[in-house]
Amino acid sequence: MAATAPERIVVENCAIATVDADDTEYAAGHVVVADNVIEAVGAGAAPRGLENVVRRIDGTGHLATPGLVNTHHHFYQWITRGLAQDCNLFDWLVTLYPVWARIDEEMVHAAAQGSLGMMARGGVTTAMDHHYVFPRGAGDLLGAEIRAAREMGVRFTAARGSMDRGESDGGLPPDFAVESLDVALAETEAAIDRYHDASFGSMLHIAAAPCSPFSVSTDLLREAAVLARRKGVRLHTHGSETVEEEKFCHERFGMGPTDYFESTGCLGEDVWMAHCVHMNDADITAFARTGTGVAHCPSSNARLAAGIARVPDMLAAGVPVGLGVDGTASNESGELHTELRNALLINRLGGHREHALNARQALRLGTFGGAQVLGRAAEIGSLEAGKLADLVLWKLDGIGHASIADPVAALVFGAAAPVTLSLVNGRPVVEAGRLTTVDEDAVARDTREQAQRLARIAADAS
Repeated sequence: MAATAPERIVVENCAIATVDADDTEYAAGHVVVADNVIEAVGAGAAPRGLENVVRRIDGTGHLATPGLVNTHHHFYQWITRGLAQDCNLFDWLVTLYPVWARIDEEMVHAAAQGSLGMMARGGVTTAMDHHYVFPRGAGDLLGAEIRAAREMGVRFTAARGSMDRGESDGGLPPDFAVESLDVALAETEAAIDRYHDASFGSMLHIAAAPCSPFSVSTDLLREAAVLARRKGVRLHTHGSETVEEEKFCHERFGMGPTDYFESTGCLGEDVWMAHCVHMNDADITAFARTGTGVAHCPSSNARLAAGIARVPDMLAAGVPVGLGVDGTASNESGELHTELRNALLINRLGGHREHALNARQALRLGTFGGAQVLGRAAEIGSLEAGKLADLVLWKLDGIGHASIADPVAALVFGAAAPVTLSLVNGRPVVEAGRLTTVDEDAVARDTREQAQRLARIAADAS
């Protein structure tokens, strides 16, 4: 029996930024998708005689790029946006931990839908979430996020977080919001066994993700690293985010965060860390030597006055760097396109000034860099034949962008560009700026109701 021809989608007449190893670009080109993979990318019109073309899209006035890859987030924070507006990280956490400790499964599902929906509308095709708050009796919180990602149709890395150092042990979170060492490890392993799919084209990865040096014991960091490597998954945590964290690590462990993480086995090619703002030359060298990745979160770093990460120096040293939204209680916009622009602009405030980053480097951070950080660079992050069909078609012929001749500059320097089409695994998740897989109005209503419910419960408990 002859094999069935794959269903093909053809996008043509658009500018293309492939973000491949050579940064190949086409002023007018085509992309051919066959089922869930990219079959061809090139200049000019698509090849003639293609079989089973189910859709042909005229991309005139558009730029095609790889889908954006988010490398750090906290979905549950969608229902606590706008709080603690004028705090540094530690004060912000102390203010919000008692609220977050009241979340439940219904709240987390709604918050995940809101977070995922906002990102997908802004060009994210691969999302990541670091969920580490598991109040007793709250239900299946990780499962609620995974369900939301499946409903939205986006590719997802769920980092099963954990905290075992509460206030009574010198940590920041309240004691009732943390788990024991044994429970944290057991639940992380159970999540990996139940959900992790390592196959090519997988829609769901699980990572082990102890939260941070000030909410996690040394034993949990060390054992989480052992667990991740035994199960063949990636390892994630927060690192070097603030001067307060630096001080905490020196006072408690007698060394800075990077040395502390290395002492617990938490550096390596299978590890990525969020923020990494306060890194000296030796720290950057250690990350480059070990292949440890970084999730750069410029808006959140600015919101919490954490500082400016040394991204140009990291890239020059060979450190893999991607972009992260971070939780939407510290980045209320909740979408990654903003981070392309802010990564470029904020890094130009540092010592490298106008030479810090350019538009194409910023786009690379948000696409291929993110794929590297999540361990998926062979599958996503660039538009190349054989890679998964995760791509975005940005409309650049409207009033916000039409006068900028360089389409990549228009995307990065300009206002948030409308998304005409976003494909994940070859399937549309956004059409003409609207989500195709869920009811946006219903998601907005649910998130508002759950935010109000959480606020009432937290107020009653205080």
